[in-house]
Amino acid sequence: MPRWLPRAVVLVLALVACFQLGSWAFHQLMGLLVNILIAFFLALAIEPAVARMAARGMRRGFATFLVFLAVFGFAAGFLILLGSMLAGQIVAMVESFPNYLDSVIDSINATFHTKLSRLDIQDSMLHSDWLQKYVQNSASGVLDVSATVLGGLFQLLTVGLFSFYFAADGPRLRRALCSVLPPAKQAEVLRAWEIAVAKTGGYLYSRGLMALISGVAHYILLAILGVPYAPALAVWVGLVSQFIPTIGTYLAGALPMLIAFTVNPWYALYVLGFVVVYQQFENYVLQPKLTSKTVDIHPAVAFGSVIAGTALLGAVGALIAIPAVATLQAFLGAYVKRYALTQDAHTSTAASRPWSRVRLPRRR
Repeated sequence: MPRWLPRAVVLVLALVACFQLGSWAFHQLMGLLVNILIAFFLALAIEPAVARMAARGMRRGFATFLVFLAVFGFAAGFLILLGSMLAGQIVAMVESFPNYLDSVIDSINATFHTKLSRLDIQDSMLHSDWLQKYVQNSASGVLDVSATVLGGLFQLLTVGLFSFYFAADGPRLRRALCSVLPPAKQAEVLRAWEIAVAKTGGYLYSRGLMALISGVAHYILLAILGVPYAPALAVWVGLVSQFIPTIGTYLAGALPMLIAFTVNPWYALYVLGFVVVYQQFENYVLQPKLTSKTVDIHPAVAFGSVIAGTALLGAVGALIAIPAVATLQAFLGAYVKRYALTQDAHTSTAASRPWSRVRLPRRR
């Protein structure tokens, strides 16, 4: 047996064990790593405001606290207003539900010549087996819902703490990263950091602008239909549809439809049709133009990055995919050397239109 063989076997086994241990640790810490990634992009988003306040002599920690307080106050006020509105509409729907049920039963009796009554229907529903099973399943699912809510609150607290520390200690964090790099690499890291801040801010600006346009458009529709709480519903549609990826559009349109249904059932269909039409307009006209201008990437690249981010990290990946790709594209564009194109049949504009060089015979 060669002398190196036992050492090689031990080395291979050690490498395999380290790989298995690293893979297990990575999967166990996947949730924490995703939270840190979200917190990092949130810190980049609020970095311009914090830096502007710090430049005026305010401490970065206090400036970060004021920015977080403003965001939290706006979110809390909006949720309180939305909750009160939703509770009032649910109470109104519950009170008017017997009248709706009576009108539906009367129309069924008049059409099919039946003799249905609301009391008989209620009695049969209360004593049905499926209702009892549904109540039992709902009671057993309360614990699951509570655990999900507590987990979401803990995750939100984790993201908030990390983003606060990243924003408040931004210069210190940059110094710590640059201290372990040579001077040439330090300039590249600082440049990449500045590009990430600019692109993340541009992405949030484009999302905020689209939320404003969406809110105004839906407010006009709801005001024309006479739906109550039109301003709050417009703000809800604008924020939820733009800042919650994938399912945000459906969540945003469900609440106005529910409120419109309390006014007139046909109004709910009108709202649904408007949401679908506006969503197509936003996807194919508004979003590509705003995203390509503020984030400076091609619309096809933006669409593909959202799909790739969703496949990798789900909703989180869809939310941070565009600023991440824009940052990478800008960083590579600053260091990738480009050359002038040669006059070729595939690169020349005039040569790409062969019909422009064809001369038709003159008529005599």
